[in-house]
Amino acid sequence: MAFAGGQSVAAAAGPGLLVGRFDHALDPKKRLTVPSGWRDLMGSPAYVYVFPDPNERCLNLIPPAEMEGRLEKLRQRSLFDRRAGEALRVFGENAEQAVLDVQGRIRIRDRLLAFAGLSGKVVMIGAMNRVQLWSPELRPEAETVDQAALAAACETLEF
Repeated sequence: MAFAGGQSVAAAAGPGLLVGRFDHALDPKKRLTVPSGWRDLMGSPAYVYVFPDPNERCLNLIPPAEMEGRLEKLRQRSLFDRRAGEALRVFGENAEQAVLDVQGRIRIRDRLLAFAGLSGKVVMIGAMNRVQLWSPELRPEAETVDQAALAAACETLEF
């Protein structure tokens, strides 16, 4: 079991599931520390991909190993497919590759921070195969487990 920010992250065999919630803050240089337990579960990458979420006002940190599987699907597309080309431009223009420094910090572009409303505190939520970054105002911590929401999530995921 790895510990980060006073909270534990359980390691799993093979690629680990990113779960849990961490409340962090951007430092004065607008850097964010990815918890060491999560970095370990991601395979200690040199970088992560940062994508704005298409459905929510949050950012997604996607480990390189997860992205490789997604890229394989893109490689199946025709190189000059017009619709795919436009989608790839939009996707690429609004994303970035963020390098992790030796302390596990990343610097996300101001444009992406503004999209998610991140300026001070950041809520980091493990969403199994990625980490989501939320403004505390948009994702306050619930006092109890929402059992109905949990049941709906399990049903949707066929868990």
